[in-house]
Amino acid sequence: MGDLLLVRHGETEWSVSGQHTSWTDLPLTTHGEEQAKSLAPLLTERTYALALTSPLGRAIRTAELAGLSGAVPEQDLHEWDYGAYEGVTTADIHRSRPDWDLWTDGVPPVLDGHPGESPEQIGARADRVLARVDQALAADTGDVILVAHAHFLRVLTARRLGLPPAEGRLFALATGTVSRLSTEHGRPVVAEWNRRP
Repeated sequence: MGDLLLVRHGETEWSVSGQHTSWTDLPLTTHGEEQAKSLAPLLTERTYALALTSPLGRAIRTAELAGLSGAVPEQDLHEWDYGAYEGVTTADIHRSRPDWDLWTDGVPPVLDGHPGESPEQIGARADRVLARVDQALAADTGDVILVAHAHFLRVLTARRLGLPPAEGRLFALATGTVSRLSTEHGRPVVAEWNRRP
């Protein structure tokens, strides 16, 4: 059976500043593009049964620059909907809500169609993606690769390991990195994390 590779997109202006970024589709910075290109040696010599990206441009561009041809956008790989906290840093949120924690509190909605999401809602999306991953891995024709976003991939990792969605807080994920989830004695394990060339 193959492995599940997770790629966090390259750096953006807001990943540098720490602003929550979900639907605001910022481009990669010059450094982010270089990060994405540098991943190619880690990715292009593998065979993929399935390659999916978030529908957002920063993930699609990372996949392209990393040499992943034919990756298919998947809506469920979209980053956490941060609702009213889109573009806001955690430090700014703590000025009015000092005890706020994304992993337990989720986010408040905004009126323009972004209702925000709870950890459980992200977990449900991650579970749908993992069902598709399992189906592809069961065919035993290669690995599966997902190119997406930090918070979503952290929740997906927690769910893969049998943990509640909020335990994604345990898996810090840097921009422009590859992580690999595998199995050992029939159980899911973290085989590599935050790998860079």
